[in-house]
Amino acid sequence: MKFKRTVQTITYLPHFFSWVVISGLLAVFLAPTDGILNKIITFFGGESIYFLADKNWFVATIVVSDIWKEIGWGSIVYLAALTSISPDLYEAAVIDGAGKFQRIIHVTLPGLMPTISVMFILKLGHVLDAGFDQIFNMYNAAVYDVADIIDTYTYRMGIGSFEYSFATAASLFKAIIAAAMIIGGNWITKKMSDNEAGIF
Repeated sequence: MKFKRTVQTITYLPHFFSWVVISGLLAVFLAPTDGILNKIITFFGGESIYFLADKNWFVATIVVSDIWKEIGWGSIVYLAALTSISPDLYEAAVIDGAGKFQRIIHVTLPGLMPTISVMFILKLGHVLDAGFDQIFNMYNAAVYDVADIIDTYTYRMGIGSFEYSFATAASLFKAIIAAAMIIGGNWITKKMSDNEAGIF
């Protein structure tokens, strides 16, 4: 039970913190001189790595930190969806001789498909966002080449360089693409599913 609660806290809690807090924690943990991770690396004979200012490590740091922050929320959503699947279906599958993998393929996945479809459609609208809060709070001039996304670039150009027309055009372009992806994803989901899964 203690292990379970520890894992739940580590995975669920970060979702409820803003990226300002998370980036501050990561800056402490990944500090090149006294960060916990670099202390472990140097203890085993490795060289200290400046994760937040090294182009070779920054993208991996962004990906891992985003997964760590949001994995708890995804777990909550899909665990809730799993509880809605009737246990009778699993019992019937066992009686029919289905193994664990076959039960996953023929019972669990079909039961999760409506949730997967809705989550997929909702995420499509944020594909071009790429996490402005996360990038803006974690990047610096040393990693602009690999860290810049549409939002941070237009922010620097529009607010920093006062090119408001450029920032407006880029935001409008992004909104149109996001709307097209949501509509297209919803259409594809309805075509591929038998139960008309979709959000509109």
